[in-house]
Amino acid sequence: MSNIVLATLIETLSPHFALSKSRLSTLSCLIVGLVSGRTVNLSHLASLLPGEALHSSNYRRLQRFFQHVILDQDRIALLAVKMLNLGRAKTLALDRTNWQIGSTHVNILVLSIVTRRFRVPLLWSFMNHQGNSNTDQRVALVRRYLSLFDVSSIELVLADREFIGKDWLDFLSENNIPFAIRLKGKLLFQLESGCVTSLNTLVHGRRARKNTLVWSGRLQGAHFKVCIAARQLKDGEWLFIVTNAPCAKAALNAYKKRWAIECLFGDIKTRGFNMEDTRLSCHKKLSTLLCIVTLATIWSYRCATTLMDRKAIKRKSHGRREKSWFRLGLDTLRNWITHKPDRASKAWRKNCPKRSIN
Repeated sequence: MSNIVLATLIETLSPHFALSKSRLSTLSCLIVGLVSGRTVNLSHLASLLPGEALHSSNYRRLQRFFQHVILDQDRIALLAVKMLNLGRAKTLALDRTNWQIGSTHVNILVLSIVTRRFRVPLLWSFMNHQGNSNTDQRVALVRRYLSLFDVSSIELVLADREFIGKDWLDFLSENNIPFAIRLKGKLLFQLESGCVTSLNTLVHGRRARKNTLVWSGRLQGAHFKVCIAARQLKDGEWLFIVTNAPCAKAALNAYKKRWAIECLFGDIKTRGFNMEDTRLSCHKKLSTLLCIVTLATIWSYRCATTLMDRKAIKRKSHGRREKSWFRLGLDTLRNWITHKPDRASKAWRKNCPKRSIN
C-alpha cells in the first residue's frame, strides 16, 4: 500500500471520526484494501496490510477494529453529499437488499442518492426479519434523513411496488415529500367522482405506449389526494405509479431512475466490492463495513469525475455505455493507487472537508 495514499486518508478522516491514530490507520488500510482487492473478506484484506506482521496478527487487528469501532452513518451521509457536490435537490431511491450468511439472513433497507452519474447509499437500517419492510421502518429511515437534510433537498423519492401503504403515503404527504412509487394493477383507487375501481379496470381495453394516462383521487384508506400515472410498456404490461408531485407525467418519466439502486446493489456486491463475501453477521459490524464500502464508492466516483470532468462515457453499438461511472472510477482508482498514488490522493482530498461536518 502506498504511504502517500494512507497518509492522505488518515489526515482527511481524522476531523470526522473520533478514532485513535492506530484505528484511523486501520480504517485507511481497510478502504485501500477494499478497493485493491475488491473484497470485504477480512482474511483476504489482512494479506494486503502493509508491514512485516504475520497474517494472523493482521487478521486479528481487523477483527478488533470491527469489535470496537462503530462508524457513524450520519457522518458518512454528510461526507457523501459534500464530496460528490450533491447539495442541490436530489432524487432518492428506497429499496432493500438481502443475502444469507450460513443460516443467518441479512436484510437491509437502504435509502440512496441516484443521479445521472452517481448511485450512493446514504442511510440504511437492518431488519430482524425476512421479507418486506414495514411502515415504521421506512418512516424511521426517512426521519433520519430529515434530521440531517432539509426536506427541500428531496426532488423525488422513488420506490418499487413493495413500498406501499396508506400510512406510509400519508407520512410522505404530511411532510411535503414528493414521491413516485410503483403500484400493482389490482390495487383499488377512489376517483374524484367517488367511484372505486382497480387500476387494471381503468386501463382495460386502452393502448398508451407513448402517451401517459393520469387520474386524480385517493388510494383506499389514505387521507391525501394523489395522482395515478400509467403507461403501457413494450411487452404490453402496464406501469402504474402513485405520486404527489406537481406533474404526474414527469414523475412517471423520472421513475426509470429507480433502477439505479438495483445497480448500486450490484456495485457493492458482485460487480464491485463483493459485500456477500463477509462472514460478519452482527448488525453493528455490518453497518461499519457498509460505511467503509460507501467511502470506497465515494472515492471511486471522485476518480471518475477527475478523469472525465464533463465528458461522457462512450456508447457501444448497442447504445449502452462502455462502463458505468462506478466501474470506470473503480478501475481508475485501483490503477492510480498502484501506479499514480499522488493522483488517487488528490482525487480524494479535493472535496473532502477539512473540518468536522455538523
